[in-house]
Amino acid sequence: MADAAGALAGVNGDFFNISSTHPGIPATGAAVGPAVAAGEDLKTAVPDAQRFGPALPPTTSTRDVLGVGVNGKARLAELDIAGTVSRGEDVFDIEGYNTYALAENGIAVFTSEWGSANRVRATCGSDTSRKAPCSDETEEVVVRDGIVIGEHDRPGEGPIAEDTVVLVGREDGADELERFDPGDRVRVKYRLVPAEGPPLSFAVGGFPIARDGADLPGLDAKALAPRTAAGVSADGRTVWLVVVDGRSDDSVGMTVAELAELVRSFGATDVINLDGGGSSTMVLREHGAGSVTVVNDPSDGRPRAVANGVGVFPRR
Repeated sequence: MADAAGALAGVNGDFFNISSTHPGIPATGAAVGPAVAAGEDLKTAVPDAQRFGPALPPTTSTRDVLGVGVNGKARLAELDIAGTVSRGEDVFDIEGYNTYALAENGIAVFTSEWGSANRVRATCGSDTSRKAPCSDETEEVVVRDGIVIGEHDRPGEGPIAEDTVVLVGREDGADELERFDPGDRVRVKYRLVPAEGPPLSFAVGGFPIARDGADLPGLDAKALAPRTAAGVSADGRTVWLVVVDGRSDDSVGMTVAELAELVRSFGATDVINLDGGGSSTMVLREHGAGSVTVVNDPSDGRPRAVANGVGVFPRR
């Protein structure tokens, strides 16, 4: 991933849909939280109960991200979606975007950035359980250049063309989409909006473990594992990317509480926990090298395919 993007260094990013408990519906590999790259919104968060990873500390959610604002300053932020799909006087809210899990009664929009993974998974689980059955009240509407060109009772899979968006609804959201017919002209609008501060040009999901120089309450202090984290200075001008090895003879890993303390010791005031375990990986491009090298010891014995990452690039 780092080589393809031309990064000098990088670490793995967000937790992701790595496994599936719904028969016949494979894992999508999609990240849990929001993502923004090069100023382009890529996806929204899944409901809290549908996430993968350690338990969320109180006051945090799947909408939390490590971000870099359009002002060039890094910060921890919260990203949500503001979007609608409309036809004439009918206007319905959009609750998800390129996400593997959609809130009950919601509508999600999928674009070419989603890739070819199945869209059925978005209608599985519930607002309280990742393992809840898939909804039997679903609808999919295909829109090309603002015109409805198809509708289906069950979401599909396969690549989506650049000029096309696919709308998926469950329960009440499915009822709303059933009002659309082929040939209808519709308007789909959506964007990711931070809870406060300037818009973000980069964002990757995780969960905060320290804010304003203090650890958050409720951090796990027992489970030892490989960890990946990012810390941000008070002025937003410095970011620390940290990987801690574990599950080996050389290192047992750290608890989440120990990780927060470690990254704060470097000077960070805010810290976010990224995906750990077998995902924890750091790469570095040595001076003059044509490709990056893995510089830690991934606990799987080799780098794991992950949903996204955080790259370090030359200043332009």
